[in-house]
Amino acid sequence: MAEIRNVFDIAGRSMAAQLVRLNTIASNLANAGNVAASEETAYRAMKPVFVTQYADKVKESGISTTSIEGITTTDRKPERVYMPTHPIADESGFVYQAAVNMEEEFIEMTETNRQYQNNVEVVTTLRALMMRTINMGK
Repeated sequence: MAEIRNVFDIAGRSMAAQLVRLNTIASNLANAGNVAASEETAYRAMKPVFVTQYADKVKESGISTTSIEGITTTDRKPERVYMPTHPIADESGFVYQAAVNMEEEFIEMTETNRQYQNNVEVVTTLRALMMRTINMGK
């Protein structure tokens, strides 16, 4: 693991993790209306798995951040929908709709956006404070 040196590292890694989260949400929303011929092949919502990364000397510094360990799919079952005229409907006339809850995805998107913006605010504030400190010495 690369060393976590400062607040910029912490915020940058957190922003990168939120970007992955936002990309999975976008993929889920893009596939929300898809249908499949079987339950096994139906799309299932993806979710990132976050992991805490600690600085090398965490007991002294207290520094940690987050990253994405991987991406997994939800256990939610696809909805079985009766569409007898659909070309991929099974012999009983059913198709399987993607296992994506759009309301849940929109809430996730809002939360992700807020967390990303919080990190942008941290970086912006830190840069402004650094510039003030530099100007004090002039």
